[in-house]
Amino acid sequence: MLPLLPVIAIAGSVYAGISFYKKREPKNPELISSSNLASKTSSSISAEETQVNRDLAWSLGALALTTGGIMGLTWLTLVSIPIEIHLFFPFIKRGYQELVENQKIGVCVLDAVISVVMLGLGYFFVSALFFVFYNSSQKLLLKTQQDSRQSLVNILGKTPRYVWLLKEGVEVEVIFESVRKGDVLIIQAGEMIPVDGLIIDGIASIDQHALTGESQPIEKTNGDSVFAGTLLLSGKLYIAVEKAGTDTIAAQIGTVLNKTADFKSSLQTKGETFADQSALPTLAISAITLPILGFASAATTLLAAFGYNMRIVAPISVLNALKMTSELGILVKDGRALESLSKVDTVVFDKTGTLTQEQPHIGLIYTTSIYDDNQVLTFAACAEYKQTHPIAKAILEEVQQRQLSLDVIDNATYEVGYGIKVKLGGKRIRVGSLRFMQMEDIAIPKNIENKQSTCHEQGYSLIYVAVDEELAGAIELHPTLRPQIKDIVAQLHQRNLKTYIISGDNAKPTQQLAEQLAIDDYFAEILPMDKANLIAQLQQQGQTVCFIGDGINDSIALKQANVSISLQGASSIATDTAQIVFMDRGLTQLPWLFEFADKLEHNLQRGFALTILPGVICIGGVYFLHFGVMTATLLYNIGLAASVTNAMSLPYQTSKNSG
Repeated sequence: MLPLLPVIAIAGSVYAGISFYKKREPKNPELISSSNLASKTSSSISAEETQVNRDLAWSLGALALTTGGIMGLTWLTLVSIPIEIHLFFPFIKRGYQELVENQKIGVCVLDAVISVVMLGLGYFFVSALFFVFYNSSQKLLLKTQQDSRQSLVNILGKTPRYVWLLKEGVEVEVIFESVRKGDVLIIQAGEMIPVDGLIIDGIASIDQHALTGESQPIEKTNGDSVFAGTLLLSGKLYIAVEKAGTDTIAAQIGTVLNKTADFKSSLQTKGETFADQSALPTLAISAITLPILGFASAATTLLAAFGYNMRIVAPISVLNALKMTSELGILVKDGRALESLSKVDTVVFDKTGTLTQEQPHIGLIYTTSIYDDNQVLTFAACAEYKQTHPIAKAILEEVQQRQLSLDVIDNATYEVGYGIKVKLGGKRIRVGSLRFMQMEDIAIPKNIENKQSTCHEQGYSLIYVAVDEELAGAIELHPTLRPQIKDIVAQLHQRNLKTYIISGDNAKPTQQLAEQLAIDDYFAEILPMDKANLIAQLQQQGQTVCFIGDGINDSIALKQANVSISLQGASSIATDTAQIVFMDRGLTQLPWLFEFADKLEHNLQRGFALTILPGVICIGGVYFLHFGVMTATLLYNIGLAASVTNAMSLPYQTSKNSG
């Protein structure tokens, strides 16, 4: 039976190698991305993965062969020698380049020396083990990159699969990728505008807070420009495309993927730097040991490799951290942000779309002497009940809370633009903006006209309701705070973090919001280009700033901040710029993320210590306990196992907001 064991080992390793080597096909190619660029990216990743899988397969084969050699079949060890030379050659080449071309002695030189010594002294089993661990770490690193890239593709790829195109006077549904400059798209209420373009027909209300930071919808008509990422609240538009969608999105995704390719955190870089710095002392100790204790002991000291395992442990820690954050709806695009987050002492919130939600809620209802507030609300709800934009949802939600009944409108005539007109029980109902009422020649009573300026100062908006030719009343819309935002701010204060609001809105509503949430300070009426300057001022005062925003106007501020966070559903540029994206569109995980960053920092520090300790024991063991290469290898692997176990021990539940 004994001779069969190496045969079984070889067969198993070959089978594993073939399995690794095969190019994995996606289970559902359509789910990867709707973008050609994403497909090309996946292909390049697969080519890189193929190389790593090939090296890992050779490593497993060499390990099986040398295992057979240890068990008595010496010829198997001889067979493994060409494989190990093939695997060692890249290390020797990199070591030569580092020493001769870069004139530096780092970890590549140490790798090359270890390669030559292990082969020269015949430590083939030890070498095979090294290859298996090294190539496994490379595979883990590649998997982390792939997961990060795919998460980005999934987020940025959520553009419409199909759009309606006006072609020779007929509305035709086409795939979005086929849209070109000069085409005319038809966009309905409730839909996201997917392109930059010019309105050639139609009038509409558009939510473009992602562009301007303003909470109020913008009314646009023929000749006005519209931008990708903005939401059509009401109306129907014919838009001439000025920027081809495919090219624009391909550029956005490509830029993000290029930035994300080098995802390594500075914690990982520290480990690699320490490994580089420890290379020369390790070689020096080995050189000193050679005349004192001989070749075997000198070779053993090379395996001390202080901090060397950080090249394996750090990627595993990052992979584990990214996996945990993604499972909780947090996309970390730059691992360095997690380390920086543990040093943050100031959190700056953009107001609109970050502290507040897209859908407003109903405040006061102003009426004339003819109708009461429930009647005004009911008229508005009857007109809006088939609409899907946030204002309609707010009105219908208020009707539901008041348990009011609605009359169903049959054969209604909708004239959608700055407002909507329907017929209800012989009455003509108009619901819309002040401009819409003026266009319809509806007189506005003085008392309600005065409310318009008051509401504007407070950061509210008014929706007017007219019955036949007279105004029935106006409905006040308030921004809706995100759930649990007070508790979130309170938890940040418990961490002794300072909090600020930056807003393009008026000072009074911004001040009221800051007081309501107990936020330390605020900046109001700030232009988009000035946000980054304010962040820089805080940094000059010695503060480490985390900025949280969701719009294109936040992109410069996001870049300026030490850590940048945006919400899913933000504009593509904001999602591009931010280091961290909350994919659930909320902020409930923010306190958890701060605590998690602390846990990761402590975890990596422990892992760093665990990579140093085996080296210290190894050197001491060589001189005082006569450790050999096999003992050093065992010690090395025990240290690696402990470090990996530590890296995988990050806790999920560290905050009451998590989960």
